[in-house]
Amino acid sequence: MRVLVVGTGGREHALAWAIRRSPEVKELYATAGNPGIERIARPVPIGPLEVEKLAAWAADERIDLTVVGPEAPLAAGIVDRFAEKGLLIAGPTQAAAEIESSKVFAKTLMARYGIPTAAFHVCDSPEEAEARIAEVGAPLVVKADGLAAGKGVLVCASADEARNAVRQIMVDGRFGAAGRRVVIEEFLEGEEATVLAFVDGERVLPMASSQDHKRIGDGDTGPNTGGMGAYSPAPVVSEAVMRRVHDEILVPVVRALAREGRPYRGILYAGLMITAEGPKVIEFNCRFGDPETQALIPRLRTDIVPVLLATARGDLSNVRLEWDPRPCVAVVLASAGYPGPFRTGYPIEGLAAAEKELDGLVFHGGTREEAGRLVTAGGRVLTLAGLGTDIADAVARVYRGVEHVRFEGMTFRRDIAHRALARSG
Repeated sequence: MRVLVVGTGGREHALAWAIRRSPEVKELYATAGNPGIERIARPVPIGPLEVEKLAAWAADERIDLTVVGPEAPLAAGIVDRFAEKGLLIAGPTQAAAEIESSKVFAKTLMARYGIPTAAFHVCDSPEEAEARIAEVGAPLVVKADGLAAGKGVLVCASADEARNAVRQIMVDGRFGAAGRRVVIEEFLEGEEATVLAFVDGERVLPMASSQDHKRIGDGDTGPNTGGMGAYSPAPVVSEAVMRRVHDEILVPVVRALAREGRPYRGILYAGLMITAEGPKVIEFNCRFGDPETQALIPRLRTDIVPVLLATARGDLSNVRLEWDPRPCVAVVLASAGYPGPFRTGYPIEGLAAAEKELDGLVFHGGTREEAGRLVTAGGRVLTLAGLGTDIADAVARVYRGVEHVRFEGMTFRRDIAHRALARSG
């Protein structure tokens, strides 16, 4: 098989790592821009958002399967373009991807079909948003409608914070066109978790649970990021909770999308709050999570390529997933200043020792090669992952790997998996 991976981050490196291990794969290609991926895949000099060029290239090269990591190409219609050329691609159509590309669409869909989520109001102007804030009070959540690289959700402890968030999004244009509308949402009490699933248009095959750490600082402080670390499984997602997620959230939303004329094939990400009343949806995403993927993929014992093929073909009926019982903890190493302005071009040292410590589970995100040296090239530079006999062992191992890596301004959270550690006693 000839497989193409679209995307250039740590998530895509983890996916490429898993795909490369499949005996089904003879040639692996990836959109260029990540030295870690380019060690195991042949680079394609076409950007992830150049969907027409990618479709033409894939047709010419007779690519058997394409796997899309980031949300932006999916929202731009890459699946539609590939399908027009008769190419198999694991991901939702542009219409189905609106479950992530528009929070207004997602919230309205959930309300229409009774899928548990926070109460919300859609606001088309700053004045309308401020009126809603005055009416409902704080704490609450302000969300930009469109794609904002995981940073468009602002949790506000006071009405003043909420009004400031509205100004940043709708007046200052912090997220550009993504902030033309906002969702003012009820603040949910509970513990967050993520459940991803393979979806074939009708059937839902959940993956193991995980938990992301969105805030930049230890103790879940500071602004939201794209994700500073994750671990799998998440103890808060018991077997009973997972059944409810499947029966009350994942299956209903897939059926709802089909009824709306937007059949969903691909990876569906459910960001959840596990409340006293049960699981509720914080957000849906139309793809693998980052960094959840870096914590999930090392635990997946099943060859991922036949699963992705079955997803793309629309028939998961004969697919079963087997998971390594050992937990996995992933820690993101970021540039100083992230998620705000940051500098790049700093040499990265110690990766060989880290890879030895972690059996190769070092995934590149914002890196590049410069004059024969590996240097920083983004906000989230690397993700290191460690498997352990239990959660404490996995935490200890991944942080031993972190100790080997050095670059100027390197920042990371030192408390990844703290909730799981607290539960383990």
